Amino acid sequence: MKNNKFFPEIYGNFGFGCMRLPMKGDKVDYELFCRMTDEFIGAGFNYFDTAHGYIGGKSELAIRDCVAKRYPREKFVLANKLSEPYFSKQEDIRPFIEQQLSWCGVDYFDFYLMHAQDKKNYVKYKRCKAYETAYSLKKEGLIRHFGISFHDKADVLDMLLTEHPELEFVQIQFNYADYEDASVESRKVYEVCEKHGKPAVVMEPVKGGSLVNLPPAADKILRSLNGGSNASYALRFAASFPGISLVLSGMSDMAQMQDNLRAMKNFKPLNETKMTAVEAVCAVFKELNIIPCTACRYCIEENICPRGIRIPDMFSSLNAYEAFHNWNTKYYYSSVLTDESHGKASDCIKCGKCEKVCPQHLEIRQLLEAVAKTFE
Repeated sequence: MKNNKFFPEIYGNFGFGCMRLPMKGDKVDYELFCRMTDEFIGAGFNYFDTAHGYIGGKSELAIRDCVAKRYPREKFVLANKLSEPYFSKQEDIRPFIEQQLSWCGVDYFDFYLMHAQDKKNYVKYKRCKAYETAYSLKKEGLIRHFGISFHDKADVLDMLLTEHPELEFVQIQFNYADYEDASVESRKVYEVCEKHGKPAVVMEPVKGGSLVNLPPAADKILRSLNGGSNASYALRFAASFPGISLVLSGMSDMAQMQDNLRAMKNFKPLNETKMTAVEAVCAVFKELNIIPCTACRYCIEENICPRGIRIPDMFSSLNAYEAFHNWNTKYYYSSVLTDESHGKASDCIKCGKCEKVCPQHLEIRQLLEAVAKTFE
């Protein structure tokens, strides 16, 4: 297995995301996780990603018992995160990270991230000097590489990377369904990473499993290629971009592990034929849209909406939810599309200004009621 082109301590370009581990009831299935870990490391990979909130703290303990206690430290690379619920002031941060080291059974983290950064929670991280505290721990050797995971618009990431040039990498949501999605902006976020020279780590390459169980028309397109599973195309799409360092996959059974390893052990970027097929799958998704919004954004230009509602982005989120029915879309609605300066769908005062400028003649006021019903 070749060393990672950005971080030589990482083998290959595939990582084990430990948010969705195999379970027995409410406990991690240690026996199966150990076997999956052995399969993963035996295939030549070594990157594990966790956070304290994953499985209510059980992910970190499973890392300790199934990875750290069973392998020499140099055999695996471990990433962990500082999540917002676990600190309220700067003085909380160092003890929490030290506790995470203990939970995981390690003396240092190879990679450490400010978790789920967006415009709203960055205010707290900034007030508590979280970045500065983590960077000081890096200087002490408790952290080897310092970065962020990100859930917001491209302009927010541009601001963050401008304010924090010391960041070494960015973990982003990146998959072919979200690539041109107006509410996620995968392509634009990736391009900001490239602009600042920061390698990207991919999370949600199969969109929480949504790109595995495809609509029948989309499934038929990929099956006709006779070249692997639906998941394999999603993983390889994400890994095909030059600025992508690593693609993470959350695997909860051995079959998923083995399928992912087949796609990534001897990785080859998608060729033109396969990229065209992926574009055709995206076209199927577009046909599923319940709202024919073209995201021209006329309805939100020049302060037309008195409540600052992000109408096109909300419609995009509703369309994505109708196609995939996954929790992540609801997260984007509550965390990204609404804040102090941008209203919720239910904040619409029915003034009708947006409908007067809509070239698609959409009944926006009524559609916002559907958005509110779904997400609020």
